[in-house]
Amino acid sequence: MIATSIQNKELHQILDLLPGLEMAEIRLDRCALEEEEIDRLFSESDVPLIATCRLAEESQAPALLERAIQAGAKYADLEMEAPAAVGRRIREACREWGTVLIRSYHNFEGTPPLPVLQSLVERARQFGGEVVKIVTTATSEADNAVIAQLYDAAEPGTLVAFCMGEKGRASRLEALKRGAPFTYACLSEEDATASGQWTVEAMQKAVYGDFRFVKAEMLPMPSSKSFAQRAIVAAALAEGTSHLSGYSPCGDNESALRVAKALGAKVQVNGSQLVIEGIGAREGGLNLQELHTGESGFLTRLMIPLLSALSAEPVRVTGEKTLLSRPLTDAHDIMAAYGVRLYPESNASRKTDCYLPLKVAGPLLPGRADVSGKGGSQLVSGLLAALPLLQEKSVLYVHEPRSIPYLFITVDVLKKFGINIGSEMEGDEAFLETQDWSLCTGVNFRIRGGQCYRAADFAIEADWSGAAPFLVAGAIFGDVEVTGLDTRSLQADISIMDILTEAGASMSQLDGEDGPIHVKRAPLSPFHADLNNCPDLFPIVAVLAAFCPGESHLLGVERLRHKETDRASAIEQTLKQMGVEVVVNEDEMVVFGISLVQRLATGRLLKGGSYPSFADHRMVMALKVAALGADAPVVIDDTACVAKSFPDFNELFDRL
Repeated sequence: MIATSIQNKELHQILDLLPGLEMAEIRLDRCALEEEEIDRLFSESDVPLIATCRLAEESQAPALLERAIQAGAKYADLEMEAPAAVGRRIREACREWGTVLIRSYHNFEGTPPLPVLQSLVERARQFGGEVVKIVTTATSEADNAVIAQLYDAAEPGTLVAFCMGEKGRASRLEALKRGAPFTYACLSEEDATASGQWTVEAMQKAVYGDFRFVKAEMLPMPSSKSFAQRAIVAAALAEGTSHLSGYSPCGDNESALRVAKALGAKVQVNGSQLVIEGIGAREGGLNLQELHTGESGFLTRLMIPLLSALSAEPVRVTGEKTLLSRPLTDAHDIMAAYGVRLYPESNASRKTDCYLPLKVAGPLLPGRADVSGKGGSQLVSGLLAALPLLQEKSVLYVHEPRSIPYLFITVDVLKKFGINIGSEMEGDEAFLETQDWSLCTGVNFRIRGGQCYRAADFAIEADWSGAAPFLVAGAIFGDVEVTGLDTRSLQADISIMDILTEAGASMSQLDGEDGPIHVKRAPLSPFHADLNNCPDLFPIVAVLAAFCPGESHLLGVERLRHKETDRASAIEQTLKQMGVEVVVNEDEMVVFGISLVQRLATGRLLKGGSYPSFADHRMVMALKVAALGADAPVVIDDTACVAKSFPDFNELFDRL
């Protein structure tokens, strides 16, 4: 990226300039800013800011830097010459406030030999530099070559090295080609902070050419199908009339409405509001021979336990499209734990995964069972919905749980409709300390019998899964704002915020916990993400990793094998076709990324061409985002499959 150095400006001038810049260095030693003005500048800006204050030019440099760090500076630049006490003070402030520390060395006389510079880089890292900045003066072309060699041993995105002076001018662009997270430019030649500095206009033309960055405001997100499907089924089972607001149609949600009608509920759709008159479900009170669940794997697994509790006779369950080829992992064992038998119409053994169509033969029996959560949360959600309808209490223990947030979405929605379930999560000391769901080893659910569903007025949340591609597009390619999301949500895919933050994206939210979320380009860095609890994020997070310089490690590959497609294989195949290096080791995918600015500067954009969708809505969404950074159009064989979860995705994406 291009960091524009700003000096000799007042606050109002800086604030006027920032919206037109992608990144800025604020020279606190050369801008007369009061403490309150520093607070305002660094706390309100969505543009990534570097706080710089040279010790030789400002006696209050440590205090000013610390003030900027506390106010929200993305980076703080501290010279290597700083006294040890000052270095410790600034390092501690950066750690506390989440600011990236730059340790910098400047030589205004010349360029030392390579071994000396390499030693300086090592010292800078030892002194806390997450990014090391080496700036020397070029007296010949050979000096530029010496500086360039520093990148050979540097991790991508951790070194900014170039030469000052007219003879060093080209090295400022070369820095981006070699993997520097940013280089420095000036507003105009009169505003240059050092000899040989490019103007931001000239640097943008040299790096970006006619590349088009995205910008979109107020993109409305659809309703979460995780909440919508649960609420629709609960309303159908309830006694009385429920009103569900915030509904938006998609393939899976429409399937849930058809299921509600098949159960006997009366459904009215009034724009974004659903009015559902429920059946007052009771154990054994349903007379139904067959149920069609569309292409929704969740709806299928939710209804299997419910049908076994509600129907006195076996019920045939069937679906369509990719659902018919997706195994119901562990379904036999999980349902058998409560007395239910499944009879697939295929010849698959009862001891292996089964497929639709199948017959569900109850009755569901109350009791205590220990079931595996390795195959996911969906059948467990169905048991949580069904067991309260039985007359006696039950205990359901889930070992090795996956997709834990979805289990608690189920518990939360059921509670709105009068069903109460107690729960307790288990784990080691690390889990007890952090409450990190990825460290949970088991969940114990205590379920009182004799409960019944009661009608409710329910507001359906907007969908974090659908928002993730837009947020990632903003983080890599420009500036995007989405609306309707709740940052207090239980949705698993809210994890995209943590992932983007760890990757270094610039994120902000105004107007409270349900206000618009704004994501903007910033220098990105590699990250680690455990996606076992949020497998739907995997395709778009893999695209994000392709633009984060270095190795990103993504866990949860095995959870992807039986989605709409073998999603793990689809992601690997797609990224490799685009020219991204990918390695899969059992449950881990390692993506070797290159920053967008380095791709542009070196002509290494992703490869365009014809790509399969794999009939997978998440793959299409990820491909559309990746196409923004391709060297030619990306033609996808089927984009209509996004209707499964987000019918308006393509239209909304065209607004970027």
